[in-house]
Amino acid sequence: MHVHLQASRLTIRRFTAEDEDNLVSLNSDPEVMRYLTGGVPEPGRDQIRDEIIPFHLAFYEAHPGFGTWAADDIGTGSFLGWFHLRPRRSDGLPDLGYRLRRSAWGNGYATEGSRALIDKGFADHDIDRVVAETMTVNLASRRVMEKCGLRYVRTYFEDEQYAIEGAEQGHVEYQLTRADWEAAQQLTALA
Repeated sequence: MHVHLQASRLTIRRFTAEDEDNLVSLNSDPEVMRYLTGGVPEPGRDQIRDEIIPFHLAFYEAHPGFGTWAADDIGTGSFLGWFHLRPRRSDGLPDLGYRLRRSAWGNGYATEGSRALIDKGFADHDIDRVVAETMTVNLASRRVMEKCGLRYVRTYFEDEQYAIEGAEQGHVEYQLTRADWEAAQQLTALA
């Protein structure tokens, strides 16, 4: 197992072909997919096997230190979901993202994994900021971003999207700058 990093309760590792069932299960939960596809299971098994996993594996090589990683519970070894820190398509800024099984919700895993990736991103790479986006109505995801030190930047609207309840309120973007991250690291060290 190629471990990318370890947090207190999570192992964040590279995806492998053996993660096909994990991803199918995660993407098949309508509640997990609620703010992404309106609850529609997507992508399907064939696309996960033939496109998604190979994309992640190639990304590790093309962009060392960035990508999408599987997250496992350290105690049980069970798959909890995934985290990503990778260049955003629109402008290349490092984009934070996560998708967790419903059974992992409300336990602080999203915040723990996100903080670990943010810390590693700033510590290991010459990046100026980390950004994250979600639907305006996805309050749980917005709380995770805020707990990780990201601050609201803007609300925006997409031309094409799934018919999702709350879509008319648009999406929000958050960011954490290197200066703010460094200031928080100094405060933590003093505490």
